[in-house]
Amino acid sequence: MTTDPQAEHIGAAALKSAFREHPAGVALITAQTPEGPVGLTASSVASVGIDPAALSFSVTRATGSAGGILAADTYLVHLLDARHAAIGAAFAVSGSERFTPEQGWTTLPTGEPHLPSTRVALRCRTLHSLGVGASVVVVAEVLDAVFGDSADPMVYLDRAFRTLAPVA
Repeated sequence: MTTDPQAEHIGAAALKSAFREHPAGVALITAQTPEGPVGLTASSVASVGIDPAALSFSVTRATGSAGGILAADTYLVHLLDARHAAIGAAFAVSGSERFTPEQGWTTLPTGEPHLPSTRVALRCRTLHSLGVGASVVVVAEVLDAVFGDSADPMVYLDRAFRTLAPVA
């Protein structure tokens, strides 16, 4: 009996396996809610266009931090670098320490929680959202940006944060 080699490579398992070896930038998305600040780590942030300036991201559930971000009028998308591996890990796990004084948080005049040590925080508002199974894909307009100091980039690859090295 011959087995179909493609049969092992379908569905959610195939998608997870394929993207496990595809590096992605790391972002921290934060918002202020009536209950307080919320945030989550995302590796799904991508540039969409420049007119209007827009980006996209997805979240797994519309509850908890993700629900707070989806319900917020505006939020910040911080693009993280190698200096922020610990905070990226903290915001990737439910129940971890978040928004502590030691992490260095401030609040922008517009009300969003801001991590000023990041190289950039993009202030956004949702233009469109689309439910896809248990996930929500968001297209957000970039309203403005707060720039900080640049540092070595960080990516998420094979379930770990990593830095980049030149190819040559």
